[in-house]
Amino acid sequence: MSMLQTKLRLRFYGDPVLRRRSEPLAQVTDKEREILGEMAELMRISGGIGLAAPQVGINKQIVLVDIGQGPVVLINPRITRKTGWASMEEGCLSLPGVYVKVKRAKMIQVSGLNEENQKVRITAYDLLARALAHEIDHLRGRLILDYAGFLQKIKLRKKLKNFSTTN
Repeated sequence: MSMLQTKLRLRFYGDPVLRRRSEPLAQVTDKEREILGEMAELMRISGGIGLAAPQVGINKQIVLVDIGQGPVVLINPRITRKTGWASMEEGCLSLPGVYVKVKRAKMIQVSGLNEENQKVRITAYDLLARALAHEIDHLRGRLILDYAGFLQKIKLRKKLKNFSTTN
C-alpha cells in the first residue's frame, strides 16, 4: 500500500471554495503538473472517478477524470456540444454519502488544454461524458445538490447540516 504523498486534502460541502468560480490558467507549468499528480493520487485513494481543483481548495480550471480507461486531464475545459439526455444518480467526493439524480447529456464535446499545454478536443459518451460534465460544474461553483428537487433538498437538509459541523 502506497503512502499518500500529497499536501492536498479534500474539501467538503460547506467550504466556500466549492462555490467559487475557478480562474482559467494562462499556461500549464510544472506546478500544475505536480498538483495534477497529487490530485490523481488523492482521487485514487478516495475511490473517485473524477476530481476538480476546487475540491482540493484550488480555484483554477483543472479537472481530472479516470473511469478506468486512463486519466483524462483538462485545463480550462469548455463544453462545446451536447446531445442526448440521461438521468443517473451521482455522488461526489465533496459530499460523501449524498446521491442526487442528475440529468446530463449522453454525449459531449469538450475543448481545453492537456497537461502539456496542447489544445485538445474530446468527444465523450455516457459515463465519461457525465464525469467530465460533473467536474466542469465544480469549476463554476456548481454541486450535484443544485440538481436536487425541492423535496430531495428537504430530505438532505439534516445530512448537509452534519457536514458543516464535522468538517
